[in-house]
Amino acid sequence: MWLFIAFIAVPLIEIALFIQLGGAIGLWPTLAVVVGTAMLGSWLIRRQGAIAMSNLRKSFSDLDDPSEPLAHGAMILFAGALLLTPGFFTDAIGFSLLVPGVRSAVFNFIRARITVERFEMGGQGPRDPRRPPHPDIIEGEYQEVEPPKRPTHGPSGWTKH
Repeated sequence: MWLFIAFIAVPLIEIALFIQLGGAIGLWPTLAVVVGTAMLGSWLIRRQGAIAMSNLRKSFSDLDDPSEPLAHGAMILFAGALLLTPGFFTDAIGFSLLVPGVRSAVFNFIRARITVERFEMGGQGPRDPRRPPHPDIIEGEYQEVEPPKRPTHGPSGWTKH
């Protein structure tokens, strides 16, 4: 039901804002503001996205919990979609999601409502001695042996050998 309300309310808010701003500053300045915010938004998205990817790579290399950098990246992606959508209300929400403090507040709000039972990453760390090893895993050493190469057919007759 909330999604239905959003799909009805957001376009109505955008239409009202277009009428109000268009009446106040005129058609061409209104269109210039819409195009300008889209261009500025795409530039900011590129910069913020690069920072978010750097933070995500750092969390993976440090074997830290990647949930916050992933959430920031998802919010930046959502902000990009909002900024490319023509409208002032969506632009305001999109620009606010580009502020790291706002993204952190949204992440903390969502994190407070989600319970994580268990988190594992990679499986390369020390094994818990209380847990028995997986029964289908057989540990061992191996060495790859390549079979000798044999020609599958003789010379074609078109070349001299």
